[in-house]
Order: sequence, then structure tokens, then C-alpha cells
Amino acid sequence: MAHRLQIRLLTWDVKDTLLRLRHPVGEEYATKARAHGLEVEAAALGHAFRQAYRTQSHSLPNYGLSQGLTSRRWWLDVVLHTFQLAGVGDAQAVAPIAERLYEDFCKPCTWQLLEGAEATLRRCRERGVRLAVVSNFDRRLEDILRGLGLREHFDFVLTSEAAGWPKPDPRIFREALRLARVDPAGAAHIGDSYHCDYKGAQAVGMHSFLVVGPEPLDPAVKGSVPQECLLPSLSHLLPALDRLEGSPLEL
Repeated sequence: MAHRLQIRLLTWDVKDTLLRLRHPVGEEYATKARAHGLEVEAAALGHAFRQAYRTQSHSLPNYGLSQGLTSRRWWLDVVLHTFQLAGVGDAQAVAPIAERLYEDFCKPCTWQLLEGAEATLRRCRERGVRLAVVSNFDRRLEDILRGLGLREHFDFVLTSEAAGWPKPDPRIFREALRLARVDPAGAAHIGDSYHCDYKGAQAVGMHSFLVVGPEPLDPAVKGSVPQECLLPSLSHLLPALDRLEGSPLEL
């Protein structure tokens, strides 16, 4: 007997799915450095940040929590390493810049909503779907979402810092399902990372949608994601949900 599928829970990635930085990281770092009397090229800082972030994430995953670090200390070290790689070796001069950057990155003015984010969240709630966040972010995310007027849309916000596991670890998705008391088949995840979001959610039996930007999609990714699961913009989500829920579920 065929039954209609009903999605009861939508979990959301945040960065580059619902919001993004207003200015590139290198520009933010250069502006704060200039305010403290240091002149460093934004491009050099941007390149150095990517290298420092990769190194830190590899050696101390999920903010180094299992090694006794706090997310604040983790980020301060990333900033210090970034400036070091960009040619500023005076850690004492960089320390106040790092503190200022850590505080400023949780302020709403540092972020901007992606087009259609608030309207899509509101329309999802209007159709009776519960919403939650599953993000590889730290404790500042609640303040960011609140400052941008998005927090009210979510039943809960589950960060990798709070959960103890980063996406695509299945445990963070299972914890979200447990908190929502929803079976995987009745939930879908939306995010911009093929590995962390799309595949991570699918691995626990959830449905998933991949948010794609204007850049050409990696052929390997494009070939493994059904067209109906690709979202060129957030405005495509509700029609995609309609198609998903219109598919018969064989029991």
C-alpha cells in the first residue's frame, strides 16, 4: 500500500546556506589590524587564513575540545597563526586584534542573509514543518542568529561544539533527530557541503538537499546528486519538498 511521505523536520546548515560573511575574511582581518596600527594586505591575510584554518582543523578538529581547548582559544590561535603566516611575528601586537575579531564575528553587522533565507524559513514553518540547526559552528551561533532575526524560526540550535561531534559524523544528525523525536525518514537536511551536509544526512537515513552556488558544480558531485535535490537558491526548497512529499512511500 502506498502512502505519502511527510517531512516533519528540516535541519539546516547555516554558513553559506542561510547567511554568509559580509566581507571576505582577509578584508575583515586587515581592517581590524589597521585599527590597531598594523598594515597587512587583505589578500595575504586571506591566503594565510585558509592555510591556518586547514592546519588547525586537521590537528585540532572540532575546536580542539577533546584536547582540552575552548572554541575561543582555538579561534584566537587561528588568528595568531594567520598573521604569523602573513609576516607579522609579534604575537603581543596581534593578541588584541584576535580578541576583537573573535567578538566582532558574532555581531550581526559582520554577516548578511542569503537571498530568500528569512522568507523560506517563515514559509516552512507556516506549512507546519519543524526547523532546527545542525552546524559545525561554535557557541557564538545563537547570538548571530538572534541578532539577524532568525533564531525564532528554530526549535533548537545544535552546534558541533555543543554536540561534541562535527558533521558529517552521524552522531550529530542522530542527536538532532533524538531532540526532535523524529524518525530519519521524516526529516531532511539542507546545506551547501556535499560531504558534510548532503552525504552526512543521507548516511543516517535522512533526506537531503544540496544548496549550490552560481559556480559550476563538480562533475563527480553533479553526477551523484539527483537534480531534484539540487537547490540553485533557497526559493527552490518548497517546490522540492512538494515533489519529495508527492512521491509515494511503499510500506
